[in-house]
Amino acid sequence: MTSIPEALLWCLSAGTAAAVVLAALSIRARGQRAGLRTRLSAAEEQNSATLHSNTELSARLRATEAEIRHLAGTRLPDLTLALAHPHVPVPGLKDARFAGTETDHALSAVLEQVSDAITKERSRVDAAAQSTLRGATTTIQALLYQLQTALQEMQHRYDDPSVAQDLLNADFLNEQALRRIQATGVVCGAWPGLTREDSYLAELVVGATSRLRGYERVQVSNQLRDPIAVVARAVEPIAIVVTELLANALHHSHRELPVTITLQQGNRGASVIVDDYGVGMHDDEIKAAMELLSGEDSLLLTQLGDPPRSGFAAAGQLVRQYGFGVHVEPSPYGGVRAVVYIPGDPLLTVLDESTQPMSVMAPLPHRSGMPERSHSALPTGATTPAPPAAAPAAPAAPAAPSAASYEAPAQPAEGELPRRRRRKPVSELDESAERTDSLPPRSPEETGSRWAALQRGTESGRAAAQSEPPRSPEGNAQS
Repeated sequence: MTSIPEALLWCLSAGTAAAVVLAALSIRARGQRAGLRTRLSAAEEQNSATLHSNTELSARLRATEAEIRHLAGTRLPDLTLALAHPHVPVPGLKDARFAGTETDHALSAVLEQVSDAITKERSRVDAAAQSTLRGATTTIQALLYQLQTALQEMQHRYDDPSVAQDLLNADFLNEQALRRIQATGVVCGAWPGLTREDSYLAELVVGATSRLRGYERVQVSNQLRDPIAVVARAVEPIAIVVTELLANALHHSHRELPVTITLQQGNRGASVIVDDYGVGMHDDEIKAAMELLSGEDSLLLTQLGDPPRSGFAAAGQLVRQYGFGVHVEPSPYGGVRAVVYIPGDPLLTVLDESTQPMSVMAPLPHRSGMPERSHSALPTGATTPAPPAAAPAAPAAPAAPSAASYEAPAQPAEGELPRRRRRKPVSELDESAERTDSLPPRSPEETGSRWAALQRGTESGRAAAQSEPPRSPEGNAQS
């Protein structure tokens, strides 16, 4: 038997060991390759997720930038416009995905801060403008009162009828300017500028009517049971409010249609009811008018429109300061009905007609068997003048009845106005009217003398009103 050489055996053994080692190394390499492939796959997935996340972040960043541009270019300008015009809508988010997120809260906070800053700045600027206008209107109003007095003096100085008529027309135009300045000043917080004594409500209404162009269209019906008067501190404010309501009624109705005023007395106060037959007001217009007339909300000059409409705004300021009320509603005649309610406590009183007779220009109470006196009636032969600025004092008033023709005043019931002494019985008044009708007609000289007396009474009344020291609204409210 042939023997294998020992060297060959050693070679075979080494080759076998090397093969085993190579096999082990091959197995290990395959495992490592599998692990590398697994890690490579995970890395690729992670990279893909990172790329997707970066894409989403970029898209969200672009959407956020678009929202900021939308805020700066659309929402903020519309917000500033909506603060001046509430009907303008303010758009919301451009991308609905941001609703309720931190981005939405941050943008809303920006809008709120800008709104607060603009509101405060507008209020500050408007307050400064009102202060300037208040000072200017007070000065102009004082000058117009001086011009009014000068015109009255000139009316008595010149006897030429044509000159007198021109002066009356100039006085009436001055009254129009005075009314506009007065309303503007009241809107800006100024005092109405006049102090008066207690005045009959019927006289106050006639005086308010005489301030307007088209006064001849106004028909006054006096349904008061008692000689009711307005206390001194509220006479001019209520006259301003009635004037502005009448101006609105005359302006929005045809020049051939009348405007009726009815004076009514209730258990707790009196009312001045103004009805027109004009174009009326829509529901939203009535709502806006009631907001102005309530005087509850603070008012900016920019809210009055262009040109500014200060009538209802001035009325609202006076309503808030003096405690009476104004209500506007559709009239049963198709136009607008405005009601000024004056509470008896503390704005009304009852005067004694024997010591302070009512002006001949004021309408008498309309009672059964007693014809109502027209406030526009003038003596026979007199030329119809332009109306004075306010209800004039009446030196030509009829003689007051004697004390014997009155009854003792009755004690008022709780919540009612004080009851005063009554007029003469209707039969006695009818007899007096018959005696008056039997008098001979007045001559032109007598008529002129009576008219001159009326003018002097007007002048003296205005001089007395202007001679009193002005009182502030706060002082009036406390008196």
